[in-house]
Amino acid sequence: MADQLAASRRRFLRYLAASPLAATVAGLPALAQQKVGPDIALANDVLNVFELETIAKRNIPPAHFGYLSGGVLADRTVESNRLAFDAWGLKARRLIDVSKVDLSTKIFGKTLGSPVMLSPVSSGRAFHAEGEAAVGRAAGKRKAGQILSALTTVSLEDVMAAHGGEVWQQIYSTNRLEAALQVAARADRAGAGAIVVTVDLSGGGMRRETQALGARMDTRECSACHKQSGGYDFSRKKMFDGIDQTGLVAPTNAALTWDFVGRLRDVTKRPLLLKGLMSAEDAAIAVKRGVDGIIVSNHGGRAEESLVGTLDVLPEIVATVKGKMPVLIDGGFRRGTDVFKALALGASAVCIGRPYMWGLGAFGEDGVATALRLIDEELTQTMRQTGVTNVAGIGKASLVKRVAR
Repeated sequence: MADQLAASRRRFLRYLAASPLAATVAGLPALAQQKVGPDIALANDVLNVFELETIAKRNIPPAHFGYLSGGVLADRTVESNRLAFDAWGLKARRLIDVSKVDLSTKIFGKTLGSPVMLSPVSSGRAFHAEGEAAVGRAAGKRKAGQILSALTTVSLEDVMAAHGGEVWQQIYSTNRLEAALQVAARADRAGAGAIVVTVDLSGGGMRRETQALGARMDTRECSACHKQSGGYDFSRKKMFDGIDQTGLVAPTNAALTWDFVGRLRDVTKRPLLLKGLMSAEDAAIAVKRGVDGIIVSNHGGRAEESLVGTLDVLPEIVATVKGKMPVLIDGGFRRGTDVFKALALGASAVCIGRPYMWGLGAFGEDGVATALRLIDEELTQTMRQTGVTNVAGIGKASLVKRVAR
């Protein structure tokens, strides 16, 4: 019994140390202020996604970890995504039977195991040898939807085989729109559940500082991942195999307009979503253009230094589309409570990026599964505390607008 109590205390103190609140709590015991120790050898021992981040940082080359973690300029929009959750509290409800909680969610007629999906993150093999295939296996076992990056290091076909369920394909416009259309057509033929067009980087990512810091921290030649030369290297990106890469130098296109949506309709009849909308005005245009869905996103704070969190603009976008299409969201989601707040404000599903990539870098497939499990468990507990037993029952009545102090 004494050993069990000691182990429980250690895990509790480690939980406090990993919590973002720990920095604000005075007088914590010295043990609680330590970083995650080397005793975590199994993914099942991890208490939250912040521990996965710490372990991944040990495993991943510094430049790769910096690429994953960094935002743009001073990282203020990365912070804004997290701070937006603090504007909302939760209304606890009592004496309601919450013994059975159902997380299943339906998007485009397909049932997912949870409203938590995986955002597209590029270059999976920079973080683990199996890359996106390991992600696909973990997501498939939990029936979680996966959005595969256009810049994946494992082909869509192989990821779909690993997943066995709902995989969507994200695309970039690239500086040659024809190349993007060919990627979309390939995804259509492969049976992708949807096509997701990222539209938030037309102005460029303003990541000079992040890239420079990464290069200073890690000067190794990294030819296994990318070329040490000007221009973007598409040669190792599997969705561009068989595509003429002449003149293809950038994933984005500053000349991109709404007309591209119409051109995509000519090559695919799959559901079409736009990822990166942050205003009611653009949401209204998306409805008029016949887009099938929206992902509210600022690229995880990597697109622009707007200091506007995705949760801040979610309500106005939901109000604009009036239920005509699903509205998904990503940006800063780390806890089940974060997911609950977005669903209560009208999101159809929530996408996570960095947390599952931390899991991938920490423990491979098991780490990805752990990130999903932890957030699902926290969401389930939050639903019980607010008296909700299914995702459809989550609404704004469960939120309390917090007063600034």
